[in-house]
Amino acid sequence: MKPISYLAAPLWVLQLASGAKSFRANPLIGSARLNRRGLHMARVRLARTMAERRRQRLAASVGAAEIADYTRDGYVVCRDFLPPELFAEIRRGLDANPLPSWERREGATVTRRASLDRPDIKGRPALAAFLDDNCLFDLMRYVAGCGGEPLVHVQTVIAEPDPSRPDPQNTLHMDTFHSTAKAWLYLQDVGPEDGPLLYVPGSHRMTAERLAWERELSMRAARHADPEIAAGSFRIDRETAVRLGYREPVAMTVPANTLVVADTHGFHARCASARPTHRSELYATLRRNPFLPVTGLHFHAMPGLRGRLSTRQVQLDGLLKRFDIGGPWHDVPPKRLADPPSI
Repeated sequence: MKPISYLAAPLWVLQLASGAKSFRANPLIGSARLNRRGLHMARVRLARTMAERRRQRLAASVGAAEIADYTRDGYVVCRDFLPPELFAEIRRGLDANPLPSWERREGATVTRRASLDRPDIKGRPALAAFLDDNCLFDLMRYVAGCGGEPLVHVQTVIAEPDPSRPDPQNTLHMDTFHSTAKAWLYLQDVGPEDGPLLYVPGSHRMTAERLAWERELSMRAARHADPEIAAGSFRIDRETAVRLGYREPVAMTVPANTLVVADTHGFHARCASARPTHRSELYATLRRNPFLPVTGLHFHAMPGLRGRLSTRQVQLDGLLKRFDIGGPWHDVPPKRLADPPSI
């Protein structure tokens, strides 16, 4: 490590009390010596304790059946989530009218996200009604174990089967070391060959075997050949997941207008398909600092950001790209659901 890198040492310390997860980017998080002494396990356990405390305060806004499903499986499935007329109107509007969009490529798969910022959906009352419905967001807050404003997009996944260009999302993995929530409201039927979500039921809970497995992997993650593991998104195979005390993975093959909300601290993946697929959903994410004692005070809810966060993120990414720092997302022309990718 270059001597100048040590100027960032105060930031490395501060990141221990945040959601920072990269073993390679932070020498403290990635220290084999510290993780042998329990650093990673301490962060995992404390994050779990804090999430449970916040979840208790959020439970009043969620139904008993949804709480039971989440506690058992780590995910909640709600069929016929929207009234049929509202769902049909949303689908017609997205089929006919393009939205500001950006895309990224992972292997042979392109993921497109389209903005649902309030200025971009002006004159689309069906989408506004969806965004004003607290049922989805309350459920996401409970699953994530934190309050705040989820970030919502229209997401389209376009995959071509190509073993020479593997999609890292096809491997079972956890997003990070603490509870987070992702939601998919599917805009069409999702069958076995449509790249459904695969989830290991109960893997949001930490068994003794899981804790030991994470501890061992944390001691070598910083130098791991898999860049996703080095970045803190641990990968696992089915056999190992079962050995850790979990059930076999379940594929979310569901009809249109089904909502799935999952804790992506649990092991999940996008099923690979043997044929080209083109799947769309209303997609939302919620991830915050796992060590916060409160459920409010979310940056995304600040005036000027709430309902406009996608636009602000694109603007920031464009600014960073001027300095060759930008992320993996690329601006593309406005898109409808069925449009082909641009990258």
